[in-house]
Amino acid sequence: MSLIGKEVQPFKASAYRNGEFIDVTEESLKGQWSIFCFYPADFTFVCPTELEDLQNQYAALKELGVEVYSVSTDTHFTHKAWHDHSEAIGKIEYIMIGDPSQKISRNFDVLDEEEGLADRGTFIIDPDGVIQTVEINAGGIGRDASTLVNKVKAAQYVRNNPGEVCPAKWQEGSATLKPSLDLVGKI
Repeated sequence: MSLIGKEVQPFKASAYRNGEFIDVTEESLKGQWSIFCFYPADFTFVCPTELEDLQNQYAALKELGVEVYSVSTDTHFTHKAWHDHSEAIGKIEYIMIGDPSQKISRNFDVLDEEEGLADRGTFIIDPDGVIQTVEINAGGIGRDASTLVNKVKAAQYVRNNPGEVCPAKWQEGSATLKPSLDLVGKI
């Protein structure tokens, strides 16, 4: 069942950010755009490359009013240890949520029940807490965080311009479409 258009379900979790532990709930997402980036586990192989890549896009995402949350079924304590011992993860400034209860991963339908680990899932969430995009990759396939900037811009454009849609490879400032009977079969 698709999560597109669904509100993020209630949760409360401990997280690590910039040398401190914080609490995060679904209410933390309200009033801003958010990205949830689920990954299988700390101290692994593909995961640090993805999270470092996401950090490299963090400033551009912040300029768009987006907060980033990485999530795994590890604890917030494990996130801190990984942050302290990995050169790649040590760069991270965004929030690292611990989900040892697996509730958040299950709510976002990315939990591998047999392994007890999250799949590689990326979600863009609007300021109302509603999921606008979903991307889920197999465990061995890393994601490219640079694509998130354009996806967020498109989601923000569509939200702010009802009745318009963004075509494939849409870039900010380029033409959009206004679906209508006259447009059918003309693209």
